[in-house]
Amino acid sequence: MGTVVVLAILAGVVVLIVRKMIKDKKNGKSIQCGGDCSHCGGHCGH
Repeated sequence: MGTVVVLAILAGVVVLIVRKMIKDKKNGKSIQCGGDCSHCGGHCGH
């Protein structure tokens, strides 16, 4: 029973992470840049 609870919690965390990544992607952010051209040197074109 404990294994099922742990798996459910991990699955929930993964869903939240994926949802955040999709939302960031739609807003023009990415893992590589994040939209801060002063930080990345402006090579991303924002």
